[in-house]
Amino acid sequence: MNKYILSLFMLFTVISFGQHKRDWEKIKSLKVAYITEKLSLDSKEAQEFWPIYNEYEEKRHALMRKEHNQIKDKLENSDDLSEDDAKKLLTLKISIEEDEEELDKAFLMKVSKVTSAKKALLLLKAEEDFKRDLIKQYRHNKGGQ
Repeated sequence: MNKYILSLFMLFTVISFGQHKRDWEKIKSLKVAYITEKLSLDSKEAQEFWPIYNEYEEKRHALMRKEHNQIKDKLENSDDLSEDDAKKLLTLKISIEEDEEELDKAFLMKVSKVTSAKKALLLLKAEEDFKRDLIKQYRHNKGGQ
């Protein structure tokens, strides 16, 4: 759950960097380089790893959008929410979290088969380090303005 809060925070942080596609592309290319370096992926591993990673990212973002569109928007008007509607939203939230958990498990299993179990674990650390560095850089740039 904590990583999803951090992911959402990072998403909003990145949005405040700017809404331009080139900003997203720049961040994505920095992330690719960062992860490739931290995992020491050779060309064969990288060729197999990145399609799996990109598919995972797309599915994860789809789940985040689903949660935002179907749950968070309705919570803005929570005063008008009936108990039955709240139960349905809670069930949906739990279902989305279970889907995220299954997605994470399947992804880590695939990654460990094309790289190694150690590199799958290093990936988790590299992603967190990248997010932390990105946020640190944003704070530094925001303070200098």
